Amino acid sequence: MRLKNLLESLNDLNADYISLREVHTKSISLSVRNEIFEGLNHSEDHGLMIEVMMNGQFAYGATNSFSASEVRECALKTKTAAENASRFSLAKFSSHTERPRTVGHYKSPAKLSIEDFKPAPWSDLLMTISSTMKIHDHVISRTASLNLTEMQTHFIASNGSDIKQTINRSSVSMSAVASSEKGNQRRSYGDDQSIQFGLENFDVLKLIREAKRIAEESLLLLDAEECPTETMDLLLAPDQLYLQIHESIGHPLELDRILGDERNYAGWSFVKPEDFGTLKYGSPLMNITFDPTVVGQYASYFADDVGNLATKEFLIKEGLLLRGLGSLESQKRLGLPGVASQRATSWNRAPIDRMANVNLEPGASKLEDMIKSVKRGIFMQTNRSWSIDDYRNKFQFGCEFARLIEDGKLTKIVKNPNYRGITAPFWNQLKMVGDRSTFEVGGLANCGKGEPNQVIFVGHASPVCLFSNIEVFGGGK
Repeated sequence: MRLKNLLESLNDLNADYISLREVHTKSISLSVRNEIFEGLNHSEDHGLMIEVMMNGQFAYGATNSFSASEVRECALKTKTAAENASRFSLAKFSSHTERPRTVGHYKSPAKLSIEDFKPAPWSDLLMTISSTMKIHDHVISRTASLNLTEMQTHFIASNGSDIKQTINRSSVSMSAVASSEKGNQRRSYGDDQSIQFGLENFDVLKLIREAKRIAEESLLLLDAEECPTETMDLLLAPDQLYLQIHESIGHPLELDRILGDERNYAGWSFVKPEDFGTLKYGSPLMNITFDPTVVGQYASYFADDVGNLATKEFLIKEGLLLRGLGSLESQKRLGLPGVASQRATSWNRAPIDRMANVNLEPGASKLEDMIKSVKRGIFMQTNRSWSIDDYRNKFQFGCEFARLIEDGKLTKIVKNPNYRGITAPFWNQLKMVGDRSTFEVGGLANCGKGEPNQVIFVGHASPVCLFSNIEVFGGGK
């Protein structure tokens, strides 16, 4: 009732629209390196964002105080900012269309929350993971970490919106670095495995198996041949495709980039407004969805941070570009369809156009059939490095691990694998999409954008995919 009482106390401001968004975030992390406990960190953040519309213009204010007097002072400053900005606004908005009335709630499918966390068993697990990777003196660095976050938000507005959401996120990550006179090689697991489940979700035996695997593979890479430099078929695992989707689909489809709002910081996009409905972004096998309704995926939610109800939408269907990732304001400014993706990283940041769950839908091909179809190619896993230009067009990615495919069979391991391409031609070279048995769900916790900067969590999911005639090269080329 506190938030409702605060909103009612602002009725005499006579604003065209006003909303309050309370955000309470708790985080815990602990880590181990080389069987040494590095410590436990706990943080808590709690505050309030106020949004006011006057004369068709929005403005924002924030405070970490919930006293009626300080909230009122913040709201008055925000109203003044909206009135001043309205004299120079490029577009006029309506609270009826750009701020829909939405009522509902959402809770992550977590049985055990951050309040149930006990350090001892989890520090013991991380220590076991680290010691499991100690299989040879050449494995010089062994890290394991656990991260937990709980974010509670309550959004209410003068149009009757009332939305409560609790999002629990958890992940266990690990890495092994092997070193010898032949160089250094890293294998990792879990950096992209964050999901919206609680502590009960972790499979301890699987985590220990993965620790052993990545340590063994880091050693194998030391003696592996260098990745060849040639044009060949490229088979990509989901843990690499997450970042490929993120950089070459998610970011270029953000409507504020297309408008130019991000050009001075995060860059523009090669996509033009007239491309929607006409651009053949990829092959007919390419189906990309925006879907915050997926149970347990990293960026699932009921409604975005301005109260727009989340629904599954096709961004790209059978290779054709249909809609972008953009707020109701960006949609109005461009006259283009978007999605419920106006999100903020915290209470002291205004919601902007973001990704949520951007997924490549599974196809019909089995992994063994994809491999059998390749005369000469390479299978790459796990991102190691990436680079893409300001228009999200030309890119280059490096992976941790790869195996050659020769005459339809996986053969020798190669190290320092890289590939490069141009976004639309690359996706038009998609020739086989894995079925649901190859489909994996992950996400990224550190997507940065906006001024002042906002680092936010996003979800991605993908099957294994095969691309034809891709430029592949080894390290240092």
